[in-house]
Amino acid sequence: MNKRTIRGAVDGETRCSHYHGPTDIIALKCYCCREYFPCHACHQEQTGRAFTPWPPGYEEEKAILCGSCSKELTINEYTSGGNSCPACGAAFNPGCRLHHHLYFAKA
Repeated sequence: MNKRTIRGAVDGETRCSHYHGPTDIIALKCYCCREYFPCHACHQEQTGRAFTPWPPGYEEEKAILCGSCSKELTINEYTSGGNSCPACGAAFNPGCRLHHHLYFAKA
């Protein structure tokens, strides 16, 4: 079980009711509230507000949590590191890249 609170998570590897496949094991820290959520939809349900993406310039901020080993990753580590955790090697869902715009704003 993760030591950090993941709002909206339904299991110990950060899966939620929206994304619950075997590789859906990351949580993302919202820029506005600095709390972890499994996905943008969980943030909306838990807070009543849209997830605020991280603006440019925060690439070294620890804003992603591996649900397998609980390692916090920087935005840079996550977005440039392929589809697995650099700490434990757990596979991440490659389809998550389609949603990067919801979590990380581009310059």
